[in-house]
Amino acid sequence: MSAGPELVAELAALGVSTVYEAAGRTGLVDLPLWQVVPGSRACGPARIAACGQDDNQTVHTALPYARPGDVLVLTMPRPAPVALLGELLATQARHRQVAAVLVDAAVRDLAELRELGLPVWARYVRAAGAGKEQPGAIDVPVTVGGATIRPGDLVVLDADGAVVVPAGRAGEVRSAARARADREAALRARFEAGELSRDIYRLAGPVPGEPA
Repeated sequence: MSAGPELVAELAALGVSTVYEAAGRTGLVDLPLWQVVPGSRACGPARIAACGQDDNQTVHTALPYARPGDVLVLTMPRPAPVALLGELLATQARHRQVAAVLVDAAVRDLAELRELGLPVWARYVRAAGAGKEQPGAIDVPVTVGGATIRPGDLVVLDADGAVVVPAGRAGEVRSAARARADREAALRARFEAGELSRDIYRLAGPVPGEPA
């Protein structure tokens, strides 16, 4: 069963760090990612293009099957600073109303991508272009930054990076993330009132060098 739009929107709003913690610290895409459009955040089911090495033919193949709200996940057998996505492909993706693109390779046309406004996260930004000769595969499981992404898994993205929620765990993780966000809101109010985390968490002390 696919996740409904309200669940998807809520996970996007809760954000990567909260969802990652609520999921039991699983699913983290452990990469330094470029957030091409500052301030953007997204969540959606994965639509995967597993490309040939240094080749983006499969991105062109996958785009006609992209549905509104999908997160396009673009990979190669070995991550390399070769651009699988630029302005022209991103323009098509935006027309297909995809929610975001996660690129385990490079993007180029950075200024144009930012002007376009489609949320994109990428391992690299490089001018080097890809070929269009090697067929890959669409909607097959891939691994990105140590996280397995299967077709239909939810990918959450924001300024902190990306995290993957297996489709079968989406409801469970949302509930846990809600509870975590509520706890953090209560703590924030206490900190704003002057309480200290050391006291609330009952952290051990003293530590070497701490004033008596």
